[in-house]
Formats: sequence, C-alpha cells, structure tokens
Amino acid sequence: MKKIYFTITGTCYRFGQDFLKPGMKVRLEKEPDNKFDSEAIKVIVSGLGCIGYVANSVRTVKGESWSAGRIYDKIGDKAVGTVKFVLANGVICKLETEESGECRFFPL
Repeated sequence: MKKIYFTITGTCYRFGQDFLKPGMKVRLEKEPDNKFDSEAIKVIVSGLGCIGYVANSVRTVKGESWSAGRIYDKIGDKAVGTVKFVLANGVICKLETEESGECRFFPL
C-alpha cells in the first residue's frame, strides 16, 4: 500500500508544536459531530489531549499530504500516525497501516 502522509494543523490554538519530534506517535480520532467540518479528525497526544486536527483545506495541507477528507473513509474511528517532519507552519505525519492496508490503532 502507498504510504499516506497527513498534516497536523491548528497547533497554534493549543500547545504549539515545539514539543513534537520525529518518531512521536499521535492518535487520530474522527469527530463527526464537529460543527465546522463533518470529516474532522482530531489529533491527540497522550497526557495533553487534542493538539490539533488533520488538515482539510488546500491552504493547510502541506506538500503531498492527504487531507482529512481523503483519509476519513480509509480509517476506522481511531488510527495512529508517526511524526516525520516539524515545519514552521505544520507537522507532517505518516499514517500507520498494517501490511493488509487496514489502518490500526495503537493505544497511547
């Protein structure tokens, strides 16, 4: 299966992103009741809670990252990503998948 990358956005409204380092695991959880985006996927770090969201706009998706809308139907209610790059205006993560192509959830 092709590697899937996504961008974390909105960190400036919570804890910032200086604490994020390559290799860190983040948990993704769908948020279907989000009043602004029915395909919202929040990004959670253990001990902090929600640190941002998977980008879902052409203005916030970086490089060849997938938007939340493209990822939404490819994961269950929860999934995991690994931080790959911390940029000045976003964090790029890799979506963790099993060889079968199904996304898996690691308890964090």
